[in-house]
Amino acid sequence: MDNQRVVLASRPSGWPTEENFRLETAPAPKPAEGEVLVKNLWLSLDPYMRGRMDDVKSYAKSVDVGGVMEGETVAEVVESRNPKFKKGDKVVARFGWQLYATAKDAMKVEEGRAPLSYHLGCLGMPGRTAYFGLKEIGQPKAGETLVVSAASGAVGSVVGQLAKSWGARVVGIAGGSQKCAYVKDELGFDAAVDYKAGNLHRDLKEACPKGIDVLFENVGGESLDTCLRLMNPFSRIVICGLISEYNLTEPYRYRNLRSVLVNRIRMQGMIVFDWRERYGEALKALTDMYAKGSLKYRESVVEGLENAPRAFLSLLKGGNFGKQLVKLA
Repeated sequence: MDNQRVVLASRPSGWPTEENFRLETAPAPKPAEGEVLVKNLWLSLDPYMRGRMDDVKSYAKSVDVGGVMEGETVAEVVESRNPKFKKGDKVVARFGWQLYATAKDAMKVEEGRAPLSYHLGCLGMPGRTAYFGLKEIGQPKAGETLVVSAASGAVGSVVGQLAKSWGARVVGIAGGSQKCAYVKDELGFDAAVDYKAGNLHRDLKEACPKGIDVLFENVGGESLDTCLRLMNPFSRIVICGLISEYNLTEPYRYRNLRSVLVNRIRMQGMIVFDWRERYGEALKALTDMYAKGSLKYRESVVEGLENAPRAFLSLLKGGNFGKQLVKLA
């Protein structure tokens, strides 16, 4: 049995290209005692993967050149040498960009309540990120104004829906009229601002007449810099992602950082692993919300592992609409 895998062929400088990836074929691994062999069904593509391609100090280890690209998957157990798992179990773990993998542990997922792919999106890591970032750092209060960038994406869409359910007024920033219409009309945000329209500050100010109390930032750069001009005293900023800056060869030069001082803003970075012990809390809250029909979700799907690099590059440029996935089986 052969395994296909996508490895990091070389480290990018600036924007990555397909030449930075390589598709390889090798024998499928065999599980050791205490391990399971899984067949990956769905692969999640996420902006954080760009950082793993660089050899820099971060909150997690970089992918080695020649190593399998980092990524979370939904998989099926095809052979088990671990008493906690049986053949046919569906699990989620960081198995990487490949068809088969072995591991000692993984998180079982319940079939039937939601599509399996949702455990990589609104019921998975992006959903947990939205839940804990909002609840623990953003802490929106009823009647406050919350702004979320990349609002139609996997994290941003859940952030906005959670904030609405907790009583906040929600404004989403998205790219293009189609995504803005989805955010407002389908997800129920109070307003949506198209950053591609070229009037970000004016449009955002109009959408937030009472200023911004909570900012959930996924993009950084101009988005964050513009929002800093509109933040209220004692507001909160959740720094979840800085996707617009990941491929810059020179750092973005912020002009409005003084607002943090003047408005006594609390700004904190957010890494979902810090709440690992409470993942069950987020899953229950999000699953209940989904079961009631109050958590809407959208996916962008490409088929075939060989198309993962192209889909990932498109994701970095905002080409996805909703959660970006690769269907592997």
